[in-house]
Amino acid sequence: PSAFGRSRGAARPAPPGLGLQLSLGGWGSLINPSGVAACQRSGRLAVAHDGKKRIHVFGPSGSCLQRFGERGEAGNDIKYPLDVTITWDGHVVVTDGGDRSVKAFDLEGRGVLAVREGFCLPWGLDATPESEVLLTDVEAGALYRLTADFQKGKLKKCQMIQSRLTSPRGVAVSQTSGAVVVIEHLKAQGPNNGSTRVKIFSATMDLIGQMDSFGLNLVFPSKLYTTAVAFDKEGHVIVTDVCSQAVISLGKPEEFPIFNPLISHGLSYPVGLTYTANNSLAVLDSGDHSVKIYSS
Repeated sequence: PSAFGRSRGAARPAPPGLGLQLSLGGWGSLINPSGVAACQRSGRLAVAHDGKKRIHVFGPSGSCLQRFGERGEAGNDIKYPLDVTITWDGHVVVTDGGDRSVKAFDLEGRGVLAVREGFCLPWGLDATPESEVLLTDVEAGALYRLTADFQKGKLKKCQMIQSRLTSPRGVAVSQTSGAVVVIEHLKAQGPNNGSTRVKIFSATMDLIGQMDSFGLNLVFPSKLYTTAVAFDKEGHVIVTDVCSQAVISLGKPEEFPIFNPLISHGLSYPVGLTYTANNSLAVLDSGDHSVKIYSS
């Protein structure tokens, strides 16, 4: 009831002037992209996609700086990338669905670490300010915290911090509060077989809020099917919605959920989100194989 009370009439206009500034990639440059991440120190963007070289690194101006992560069977090759993040110390971490592993590279593309043991199907990634990596495992229904010395290529600890999740994919951690958001993918009977649930945890992994597509649809004007999640610099939960082809703010964890559309046109099938070092919003649009960067 409190969620409904907060949400009714809570829709807010998008921030003035939030508009498309730059579009990167396109078919041929990026092929069926699945994940995007920003380096907070260098301003670079890393995109995971299905090209011959799986990781594509763009500079702040949009130029291609690096391609790496060969498709193949060698130890540091990437078979089927699902998501990507960049740690605060500048390492690119990728989930590989092909061999159910997590692989880390430096920004020049040199493989530094591969973790192949213990995962069923690792999927979503996000990095903490301490260069730890939060990682979802779809088949295990779990969330892990991975701690490593990436400079030395040494895994220190891989700890399950949440279990009994339902097909968790997207994950994001607040850089200010440490709160964690996970997107669960729920199965249902009938022609519209599937929905999503947004689940919010505190920094100590206590559940502080959740809402599935049905519940959100009771409050908001459209059914939300969320494919990606991020926190902005102020700690708002930002999600993509492929039903309305939009990017929406659901508010801060303590006011969740509100409904604040940030981008409501110009997207085909948004599957990834990240905020750049200069607080621009980068949206990965697999519908036209591009990264679209918005700023105010």
